[in-house]
Amino acid sequence: MSVVLVVLLGIVGLTACGGGSTDQPGGVDISSGARHVNLVAYATPKPGFDVVIPAFRSTPEGHDIGFSQSYGPSGDQSRKVARRVPADVVNFSVEPDITRLVTEGIVDADWQAQAPNNSTPFGSVVVLVVRKGNPKDIHGWDDLLKPGVQVVTPNPGSSGSAKWNLLAPYAVKSDGGHDNQAGLDYIAELIRDHVSVIPKSGREATTAFEQGQGDVLISYENEAIMLERANADATAEDQVEYIVPRQTFKIENPVAVVNTSTQPAAARAFVEFLFTDRAQRLWAEEGFRPVVPSVVASTAALFPGRIDTLWTIDELGAILGRGTAAQNDGTDLTGWPAVDNALFGSDGAITEIYDSRGRR
Repeated sequence: MSVVLVVLLGIVGLTACGGGSTDQPGGVDISSGARHVNLVAYATPKPGFDVVIPAFRSTPEGHDIGFSQSYGPSGDQSRKVARRVPADVVNFSVEPDITRLVTEGIVDADWQAQAPNNSTPFGSVVVLVVRKGNPKDIHGWDDLLKPGVQVVTPNPGSSGSAKWNLLAPYAVKSDGGHDNQAGLDYIAELIRDHVSVIPKSGREATTAFEQGQGDVLISYENEAIMLERANADATAEDQVEYIVPRQTFKIENPVAVVNTSTQPAAARAFVEFLFTDRAQRLWAEEGFRPVVPSVVASTAALFPGRIDTLWTIDELGAILGRGTAAQNDGTDLTGWPAVDNALFGSDGAITEIYDSRGRR
């Protein structure tokens, strides 16, 4: 029998984008300074920025730069900036949320070349969070379709994390897009029979799971690490553990400087800091996977779990974009444009699955 889908109307606390913010991550005032940077980001990396921003402000480059912050669902945040909400630096869950700003003329077309690693300072992988002791015996993607298993994952219409969450099993079941129907059949069954809560963002999904909803949370590894660390102060019934599937998906979370910034030099200095060894170690300590090779090696022990196959957007896009040249000025789509077009756009296959609640 189908499960009735319930939309979780949680609210993520947002700090104002405008000047004069008194946000104090870690108890340290970050708003004061001769210059000011407005950071607009998706909800999940707030714990990382809470330590990275004060570290930046302790450097010669950042000592006189104050910050305001706004966090929320990635797609919603991108649309806010497109409507000209004040922003200097944006950090979103998925590339298309920055592409929207390129289309609007707010971010330069060459934004990926303006910082290392295609302007992606950190990332994660898709994992499965379960109750302590793993009572439902969850070990991989097939186990999510067991009778009675209830899954929490956000809405891909508003959340970038939701897209990553669904791309992992889709890639596994479709063999990287080669068997598209098998991947879509899995997603349809998952949504129809097992997803009963659809929060707006990855952070709201975590909150729903913490409140006792669902048996499994599909999530970023960093969210899982945060939840597991909280076990020390949680009751036995609220404790969790997480599983890194042997096949999963690489999450890449890009950053860009907005070309309408009133403090472009300060904004670029902050983005440059995100790729320093110091900032990379801080990201790793907060559960986000660093991208600088030396720091990746030195922090490897922070990320347990064996991954045999780590699918990527580039691999999936190369397959899903085949045959799209006729609609794309003679060139096949690749990467996120191909994936979004095939799966998450207004006519995308996964969008249709959500719209029909998995009844295809």
